[in-house]
Amino acid sequence: MIKVSNLRKQYGENIVLRDISLNVARGEVLALIGPSGSGKSTLLRCVNLLVQPDGGEVCVGTTTFNFNHRRSFPSDAQQAAFRTATGMVFQHFNLFPHMTVLQNVMEGPITVLKRSKKAVIQEAQALLEKVGLSSKSSMYPNRLSGGEKQRVAIARALAMKPSVMLFDEATSALDPELVGEVLNVMRDLARDGMTMLVVTHEIDFAREMADRVLFMKNGVVVEEGPASQVIDRPQQVETQAFLSHFHHAHRATSHE
Repeated sequence: MIKVSNLRKQYGENIVLRDISLNVARGEVLALIGPSGSGKSTLLRCVNLLVQPDGGEVCVGTTTFNFNHRRSFPSDAQQAAFRTATGMVFQHFNLFPHMTVLQNVMEGPITVLKRSKKAVIQEAQALLEKVGLSSKSSMYPNRLSGGEKQRVAIARALAMKPSVMLFDEATSALDPELVGEVLNVMRDLARDGMTMLVVTHEIDFAREMADRVLFMKNGVVVEEGPASQVIDRPQQVETQAFLSHFHHAHRATSHE
């Protein structure tokens, strides 16, 4: 469902992505882990065309964009059409503050897909039920917790009926006690067979839910493989060093 080939991106002298290639099969969950500044979020934004790559190729479903020639960058209309198939959830929720929870979820299908309000309302209510927020449908975002806002953001992305979901550190802006409720929604999506590319620092979640894990550092893929192998038996020194912090923290917590 997602294929990235030799993707490159740099800002001035700073090379952020160095010939990155990856594949995500239909229904697969691929977790991207690595230190801050390794290029994970930039990679996700390139997949969704929010950032223009400097070279390489991005394919989602049957749509392929080649960035090896500047003139071929897709038009605004092509980008908009492409993004309807790639739902994206960011660190920060970006909800419309002047709309209720239900209106936030309905806005995309009505405005972008030109669907009727009557057709969309039941689907939106069902999505809010799916993320455990049916009782909050008439509330405005400023009345919600961070975890609730992020669950609305997930429902809003799902309302566009995307073929893949991209998560960019969806829990990193949340208080620790709210992280679990968002991860539970992501678990349900994974079990439902949604194709997912997930940038995360939640190592236990990656081990549990990802089919494969890809470790990035300094704009390159250092190691990739089955989640349990990469997280529990990493082969590369850089991966071992990165994960040792999490393993130490995990052991300390379990002994308390």
